[in-house]
Amino acid sequence: MNHPERSLAKALIYITYKNGVLDPQGQAVKGALASLGFEGVGDVRVGKYIEIELSDSPPEDMEARAEKMCRDLLANPVIEDFRIELPGAPDAPVAPDER
Repeated sequence: MNHPERSLAKALIYITYKNGVLDPQGQAVKGALASLGFEGVGDVRVGKYIEIELSDSPPEDMEARAEKMCRDLLANPVIEDFRIELPGAPDAPVAPDER
């Protein structure tokens, strides 16, 4: 449902494996970098980046909506953490997942 009278704002969502959770894709990237001759590469972690346009509302409401989306669908709370940014919002909150 589009509401043309409402402006949209972006929520930027970063999802990564929790510390201590094996990151096989990160290990594959690390191995590939080494095979290409890149030296001095430590741990590599690979995550997801998602942009969602939300109807403009107070930043705390937008943050709560984005957080619910992460908890209900976008992130696996057992093995993943997420962080939400609302660029351009007054006092743009950054919500690290602190479970």
